[in-house]
Amino acid sequence: MQKVAHIRLIILAILLAVTTVLWGVVLRESREGILTIAVLDVGQGDAIYIEAPNGRQMLIDGGPTRSMLSELSEVMPWYDRSVDVLLVTNPDKDHFGGFIDLLKSYTVDAVFESGTFPGTQVYTELEKTIADTGVKKIVARRGMTIWLDRDVTLSILYPDRDVSGLSSNDGSIVARLSYGNTSVMLTGDTTSGVEKWLTRLDGADLKSTVLKVGHHGSRTSTSPEFVGFVAPEFAVISDGARNRYGHPHKETLDTLTKFNVPVFRTDLQGTIVMHSDGERVTIKVEP
Repeated sequence: MQKVAHIRLIILAILLAVTTVLWGVVLRESREGILTIAVLDVGQGDAIYIEAPNGRQMLIDGGPTRSMLSELSEVMPWYDRSVDVLLVTNPDKDHFGGFIDLLKSYTVDAVFESGTFPGTQVYTELEKTIADTGVKKIVARRGMTIWLDRDVTLSILYPDRDVSGLSSNDGSIVARLSYGNTSVMLTGDTTSGVEKWLTRLDGADLKSTVLKVGHHGSRTSTSPEFVGFVAPEFAVISDGARNRYGHPHKETLDTLTKFNVPVFRTDLQGTIVMHSDGERVTIKVEP
């Protein structure tokens, strides 16, 4: 009799565990119209995870190493082994290193690239991995729109031309993620010269709720003119603690202070998670 009771307890414990997992999945899948943008703490590099309300996912840049995958596991469901779209803003390793391992273990539909070619061995490895896995490769150009959900779009603002002869930074992809009345300006490693060009092309249309600061806070980006047109409510910098470049530079921080823009930094606060309901953006800093 005691043995039967013990078996029943074991069965109940198993059922409770399974129920807990299933409810976790249900709650995780019930997004209730929320767009998630997580700027991952990948050290000196960029990696941004985006999940639309319908569950479609995108990664903008993959950090310098495969350690990006462990950071990704903190914001993606443990059972999910697919990402719909990857976007490599420029072919410097700190923007794609983690994608090589991700492509080998996750299902990916498409990869967008800027069209600049560094000729490095590690970038050649990325290109080979894309080819070996059969993932569709697309060169990003101004006017393209990536639809993640009915009301969630990523619009390519730059490059607007063939950038194969430009430096990786001058050819870096600039895009604007929009959901309802909220938006995020995503600048990769773009330069102040490109920023100036975009202010001429788009002017007030650059207005965005959030600015992902260009080139890890380098003085070569985040010009006052550009910040003035974007007019963000807050800014996010992806940079490594005590990095050898001294990012973010004082000039960049001074510019953001001049425009009264609060700044969040991965080197100080770790992964930075933002949620949008289409009307406002809230921000959460991971412990």
